[in-house]
Amino acid sequence: MTTVTFADLGVDEVLVRQLSSQGIERPFPIQALAIPDVLAGRDVCGKAKTGSGKTLAFGLPLLMRTPPAEAKRPASLVLVPTRELALQVAGVLAPLAGALERRVGVVYGGADLDRQVAALDTGLDLVVATPGRLIDLVARGAVALEAVRTLVVDEADRMADMGFLPQVEWLLRRMAGRRQTLLFSATLEPAVNRLVARYLHEPVFHEVRSDTVTVRAMEHVFLKVHQMDKARVAAAIVAGAGKTILFCRTKRGADRLVAELRQAGVRAAAVHGDLRQPMRERALAAFAAGKLPALVATDVAARGLHIEGVDVVVHYDPPEDHKAYLHRSGRTARAGARGIAVTLVLWDQELSTERLQRRLGLRRPMVEIFSNDPRLRDLDALCGEPPAASSAS
Repeated sequence: MTTVTFADLGVDEVLVRQLSSQGIERPFPIQALAIPDVLAGRDVCGKAKTGSGKTLAFGLPLLMRTPPAEAKRPASLVLVPTRELALQVAGVLAPLAGALERRVGVVYGGADLDRQVAALDTGLDLVVATPGRLIDLVARGAVALEAVRTLVVDEADRMADMGFLPQVEWLLRRMAGRRQTLLFSATLEPAVNRLVARYLHEPVFHEVRSDTVTVRAMEHVFLKVHQMDKARVAAAIVAGAGKTILFCRTKRGADRLVAELRQAGVRAAAVHGDLRQPMRERALAAFAAGKLPALVATDVAARGLHIEGVDVVVHYDPPEDHKAYLHRSGRTARAGARGIAVTLVLWDQELSTERLQRRLGLRRPMVEIFSNDPRLRDLDALCGEPPAASSAS
């Protein structure tokens, strides 16, 4: 565990005090690795999983290196794959920027375009943006990228998964001259590596190991359930847990689960692409504040969700592969906290779940359970189940 402080890394005293007021005293590993190089003006490629603290790893030195900007000409830019992540990154950076008398703005699709244009007109120093909306604003002449001195591409692997890398490159080609480029990603797949090779200048590579840490940082529970009882099992889990995110494969399935949870007396809301952005934002805000115990999400909508204090992730529909399992489960056990990942398994999903466990390096029993089982309200009792003699007993 690191013993250095943010001040030791060269972080401005004003920011150190602001962090301390939020209860943040010591840097996480990715922050200790990346901050000095970003402050030195070097290009950085950081490999770290969601929840490792990378927003502050790039955000603190980025704010220190961001000068006041002219109208429509931001000095710093952070590109992120989703609306939710844009709002969360801006939410982290805005109070820190205020301490340095810098202005942070956020632009993303699904929100009022005229309001975003007006904000850019006032002279935002740093902009957090999704690629599609930023391209629209560039095309309208509402923002120019020639003055960008520092660019961050966050969650580059998610950008690749969602097909956004061509849009990212379109934006990069419109930035004039030499700039500092920072790229953060949980994995460095070929498409991301090509982006690094093409647009980063002699980058420094920093890695905080992810997959095995992610698996070991949480408890894993696999429950064999019956189709007619499945939603009630989920409701019992939520009733006994704190904040719970439940994953469904389809938007229709997410809506159906929300209705079934409500029928069982559990307050829940869905987050998926068919919902209007204000509805999604209200659901996320209520969940983050602890006013809503259950959030039901599809895989696409949940990309980039950064909500602290999630106690349990329920794979209501088992994930397609081990990468999806890790991405979903990474919403809990963040930043060293404990968390539980629960997978609900129907009879015809047992074989694929065995394969999933092998890919993850796990060996857990699949415990048959019904919604009236008291262990569902105290998952620790299930976490202590001994390994099965066979992988699907």
